Amino acid sequence: MTTAPTTRTRERPGGEEEATSDLRLGEFQNVPTLTLSEARLLINAVMDHRKQQRQVNETETLIKTQDYLDVFARFKQKENIEAVERMLASRVELELFERSQLGSLCCESAEEAKTLIPSLSSKISDVDLQELLDDISKLRNFTEG
Repeated sequence: MTTAPTTRTRERPGGEEEATSDLRLGEFQNVPTLTLSEARLLINAVMDHRKQQRQVNETETLIKTQDYLDVFARFKQKENIEAVERMLASRVELELFERSQLGSLCCESAEEAKTLIPSLSSKISDVDLQELLDDISKLRNFTEG
């Protein structure tokens, strides 16, 4: 007796997006991106405005997104978020996607950053990247809740 396969083959995604050593983001190539901290700041500002206007519609997805950002956003203070953005924006050799990833991941070493964001390998030296990561790290406040 022959049994049917228990798994189905998965269709490959249609796009050519790939975030490897050769960064190919397709239609998203030059689209502005946010760090998790920037996204948290933006969503909280919109929600505060809506609460003032009494137009609050907190869906389950929104609440879960806010909870996620509260946990994983590395910077909580607006001044630090803006300072990190200025530092990253000054690195014009990096793609917008790479900058937002660096600001979200807050890697400790150039090696770690290049492992997690392989497209950095050919764009920035380990010394320059380590200096940038150290500057970003100085802005982190580990006592923030």
